[in-house]
Amino acid sequence: MKNFFTTKRLCRAGVIAALYVALTYAFGAIAYEGIPEIRPAEALCVLPLFFPEAVPALWIGCMLANLGSPFIMYDVPIGGLCTLVAALLTYGAGRFIKNHVLKVIVGGFFPVIINAFIIPLLIVFLCGGNEGFATTSIAYWTFFGSMCATEALWIYGLGSCLYVGILGLQKKGVSVFLTKEKPKKVEESKAPESEETPVN
Repeated sequence: MKNFFTTKRLCRAGVIAALYVALTYAFGAIAYEGIPEIRPAEALCVLPLFFPEAVPALWIGCMLANLGSPFIMYDVPIGGLCTLVAALLTYGAGRFIKNHVLKVIVGGFFPVIINAFIIPLLIVFLCGGNEGFATTSIAYWTFFGSMCATEALWIYGLGSCLYVGILGLQKKGVSVFLTKEKPKKVEESKAPESEETPVN
């Protein structure tokens, strides 16, 4: 556990959380409500495929971002919990699946489906989002479809590009994106040459 909380991982977690908050606040009200919900910060949900520290970072980042939501009472705890559960499942997919394409498909599925099922429940049943719809059922499935589409766009469209970019940087050995420290090269000390004893 001590080796888990390295300086690099703590810094990386802070950057991920800050990026999620900044990318959400940048889009104002449309990041919290409406059809469609514009929240490109969800592309960061692919990061647990690489970094375990992205799991708590996304959870904290989502809760902080949802402080700006008009539905703050529900969005902060429940929205944050959805992100945490999805991030844990995505991290698990990253650990067990080796094929990169399959890893993105399966890992990205969890934030899409969890948000698509749970967030419309908040909007429709707790926040009065069924106004203007003929029935509550129509309202729920409309928000469900919209959430599926927008989450898939951010995660599979933008997130897959992020995944490829980070994978490429890791292959190039860019330190900040590596999950394991590079082994330090140990210079082999040359043994001192023995002086030849002159023959008399």
